[in-house]
Amino acid sequence: MTAVRLQIGTNNVGLLSEIFCWWGGNTWGTRWTIRKIAEFVGEDEFGNRYYVQSKGVGPLGVPRRFVTYKDLADASKVPPDWHGWLHYTVDTPPTKEDYTPRPWQKPYEMNMTGTPEAYRPDGSILTPQSRPAATGDYTAWRPD
Repeated sequence: MTAVRLQIGTNNVGLLSEIFCWWGGNTWGTRWTIRKIAEFVGEDEFGNRYYVQSKGVGPLGVPRRFVTYKDLADASKVPPDWHGWLHYTVDTPPTKEDYTPRPWQKPYEMNMTGTPEAYRPDGSILTPQSRPAATGDYTAWRPD
């Protein structure tokens, strides 16, 4: 009797996790549905793939637009140009135009919440700094 080891993770996605686990990427069911109802529009620099509904319209009266993530499903990994297209801010996908990001649009940075690199302001219980002194413009609420 041989044992089959299934690994679940971002780099080593096993067969079982690929069938059932949506957080590790798209599943077989998702791929089959996409092939049936959608048309490929383009791919971004992270390997995320973008689609538009090929027949009919969605509940908003327009064809649905959606993304399948290359790795973990992380919505913050959608670049600004594709975000605008996904949310119907622009009609033309970035693959069909020469898109130049605005100076205020920042490149992707992973959400660091829950990691040692997370943002912790002065006064946080996880930083050695103390909280800045109050400026006197705050009065604590008291129930009457």
